[in-house]
Amino acid sequence: MRCDSHVHIVGPTERYPQVANRSYLARPASLATLERLGAARGIRRFVIVQPSFYGTDNTMLLEGLGALAGRGRGVAVVDPKTSRGRDLIEYAARGVRGLRINLYSPIGNPDPLEARFTALERLARPLNWHIEVIAPLKMVAESAALLAKSGVPVVLDHYGLFSGYAPDRLEGRTLLALLRLPHVWMKLSAPYRVSNDDLAMRADPAWLSALLAAAPARCVWGSDWPHTPPHAMQGDGAKVLPYRKLDYGEVVDAFVADLGSPELAERVMTHNPARLYGFGA
Repeated sequence: MRCDSHVHIVGPTERYPQVANRSYLARPASLATLERLGAARGIRRFVIVQPSFYGTDNTMLLEGLGALAGRGRGVAVVDPKTSRGRDLIEYAARGVRGLRINLYSPIGNPDPLEARFTALERLARPLNWHIEVIAPLKMVAESAALLAKSGVPVVLDHYGLFSGYAPDRLEGRTLLALLRLPHVWMKLSAPYRVSNDDLAMRADPAWLSALLAAAPARCVWGSDWPHTPPHAMQGDGAKVLPYRKLDYGEVVDAFVADLGSPELAERVMTHNPARLYGFGA
């Protein structure tokens, strides 16, 4: 069963308030719509990732996992200073498998990666969770030693946000060396976040090839649905912005075509996420 390993679910604001310091107002994007789109391409498993505009209120995420009834997993955002162990155990029972650090969004946590990572690692280790990091490549490369010695799996978002760097540059080589470690994973998701084209559906071929060569068993695919607006459009928390106009089926088809083989597609879209997120056979 194929898995979309990176999606966001958004509810009506009157029921699911967004944080006061948001950089735009996200419009609803329902799980029912996502499931319908995924079914047309044989995708029935989904990993719901907590978006920045919900802060540490994971209500929408947890409700989505309940509706998926075993076909969903979650990556939550928590405050390590206030999180309680019993709450995290409940999250795990409902399908959460990781904690997210966001150093990319305009309203991401401003704390340094090392401080944030160390605090979350203490929470994740007893639950056998991973830590998902979304940060620009330069920041990831500067923190490579920290991530390399992690006691929990590390998942890097969106091709490692390699914009401005080639695989053979120092930062690129550092990322690839990190990815060769057995606990480091990569999400091949949202190519428009590493492109000058806000609607790009294909990542740079040299980077895609290098990432797959470094960790063919630890790359997973995600659509990044509903394709949140570019940062350049954001800045007014009261303004409702449109999502990027991308067709879900075309996003899937472009990625599968770039992989070049059905066997590799099944590995990246089915087998690898099943291992990372603990889906059954």
